[in-house]
Parts: sequence; structure tokens; C-alpha cells
Amino acid sequence: MLKNNGMKTAISVASTACLCLLLLLVAVQHHRVQVDDDEESNGERLPLQDSEDGDAQAGSAQVKKGFSAYFTKLTRGRRDVEKPANPSASAADPPPAEDISADDIFIAVKTTKKFHQSRLNLLLDTWISRNTQQTYIFTDGEDDELKKRIGSHAINTNCSAAHSRQALSCKMAVEYDKFIESGKKWFCHVDDDNYVNVRTLVKHLSQYPHTQDMYIGKPSLDRPIEATERLGDNKMKPVNFWFATGGAGFCVSRGLALKMSPWASGGHFMNTAEKIRLPDDCTIGYIIESVLGVPLTRSNLFHSHLENLQQVSRSEIHKQITLSYGMFENKSNIINLKGAFSVEEDPSRFKSVHCLLYPDTPWCPPQVAF
Repeated sequence: MLKNNGMKTAISVASTACLCLLLLLVAVQHHRVQVDDDEESNGERLPLQDSEDGDAQAGSAQVKKGFSAYFTKLTRGRRDVEKPANPSASAADPPPAEDISADDIFIAVKTTKKFHQSRLNLLLDTWISRNTQQTYIFTDGEDDELKKRIGSHAINTNCSAAHSRQALSCKMAVEYDKFIESGKKWFCHVDDDNYVNVRTLVKHLSQYPHTQDMYIGKPSLDRPIEATERLGDNKMKPVNFWFATGGAGFCVSRGLALKMSPWASGGHFMNTAEKIRLPDDCTIGYIIESVLGVPLTRSNLFHSHLENLQQVSRSEIHKQITLSYGMFENKSNIINLKGAFSVEEDPSRFKSVHCLLYPDTPWCPPQVAF
């Protein structure tokens, strides 16, 4: 009996010892996996240190391998849970501040009658064709053909056809008043040599509430413009401010446009322009920045013929809000875009841009990889 009890005790002790050894191996391995994990998270691996339990680990290679694989899998699973599902999610566009559509935007195109054929028809065939309800043409002469195409959205301002600051300010005054009457959320002004990507425009403006004071565009100067404000009684004071060039286009929120009313509505805009004796886009900047103290929000997505348009790559075209064409440093200044149309057929490259953005347009040739 005593002998049997002794054997049972020995077996129990041996079993307990084995279990303790096994638990020790698990604890050591778990600790080393955690250390490895910490080292990898810091971007570097440290050499493994010698362990006092090396002989025991060597003798239990198979057990250790099984537990090592288990804990490695567990650690990797934890990493997968902790890291973002999409590494580029942080670079994604922020959620919109306001849900708007193209119908919330009043797009004013300034032109003159002599450019109806050479410039305006190109816009009517391309981007305006998809946005006729949002686009208003401000010109200086009657045109029955234009009215047939766009109806009441063709607006004769009865301003002078001259390219003077007075004539330009006259048209801008009419643009402003028509926008206020429309009740729309955003006023965007462009010239007749601009292509407007309305989809990107809507996406960009949705980042800002239309009730806030927002003035968005791109300056054509590398410093604030300096002007002289005429105060009356032969008194003057210097002013300087940033303005968004009308040649690239700019946008003003309704909340801010309403605050501009004392200096812009009715005949006030032309009077304000005379105070500083600068063109229409400069006067907009003067009212917003100098008078109301609202800073220009710059966007490199607006483009005019005053910049090198060759720098806009094909892969980035769909991200731009406005494009242009013209002359730059006595050279043809157009988007460098190979397309189905030759430069002779499409000197502005607007047809090629349009077919790139809207390949389902009936007159666009089948898409070809260039």
C-alpha cells in the first residue's frame, strides 16, 4: 500500500513538473512575441538575446514551434484589427459640409458679341451643353441664335462692348444682381475662354457651407495688389488686398454675397469700382478683402491663360475646376493633351478635354489609348 502511494505521489509530482515546464515555455514564448511585435512597430529588429532556458527550449522544439505559430497568428490578427482597413483613407476627401448639386450654383459667363462665334459656340458645344440650367451668358448685344440655344439665360447687359474697366464692371454689376435674384447658393464667375468642370466644382464647393463667408479662386499676382481709394474732397488712402483673377474664375458664397450688397447691388458696384479705378475682378476682391475683411481662399484648381497650362497633366485634368487657353510668353498656351482631335481641329483642346471627361458625348470619336 505504501509503495503504491509513493508511486502515485511520484507520478503526480512529475505531472505537475511537466505542466509547470509547459506553462513556463508558453509564458516565455508569449513574452518574446510581444517584444518582437514592439520592435517591429518601431520599424527595427533587435538581435535575440540568449535565454537561460535555451536547453529546455531546444529540447521542446516541437512544442515551442506549435505555440509560436499560434501566438504569431494571434499577433498578426491583432495588428490587422488595429491598423486602418484602407491605408489611403486618411488622404481621402473630407466629408462634404453641405450636400449641394449643380442646380445650387449660378455660373456667369462674361463675353462680348464679337466672340459669340469664335469662343462662345465652343463652350455651348462642350461644358455648357451639360449645364444649361446652371449657366447664364452675360454679353453686350442681341443674338437670336444664342437665344435659340440657351433662351432667357442669354442676358444682354446693354453695357459697352469695349474692354475697359467701366464696361467690365458694368457687366459684373448685372451678374451680381441676377445672382441675388436667382436665390442660388453659390455665385461663380468665369470668362468665355474657360472650360468649367462642373462635377468637380460641385464637389469642391460642397466642402463649405454657403451661409459662411467664402471667396474662392486663384490670384494672378504673387503679392497683394496696391491701389488708391478715393474718399472724396480730394482725399485718398492706399489700400492693398488679394483678388482672384476673373480669367481663372472665382466663386462667392451667398452668405458673403449678401454682405456685399451695400457696395455691389444696383449701381453701387460701378461706383465702388470708380473709387479704386480697377477692373471688375479687382473690385470684387476690394469689397471682400479690404472692406469686409474676408480673406481669399486660394485654390489651384482654377486656371487662366496667364499661367503655363502645359503643367496640367492628362492624369490631373479631371480634378481641375477650370481650364483655359490663349497665349503665354508669346507662345500658344494650351493643355498638353493628345486626343482624337488634332491641334488644328481643336486648337483650344477643349473638345479633347470634354471627350476625356464625357466620352459618351455623341460627337466624340471612340476612345483610343494615347
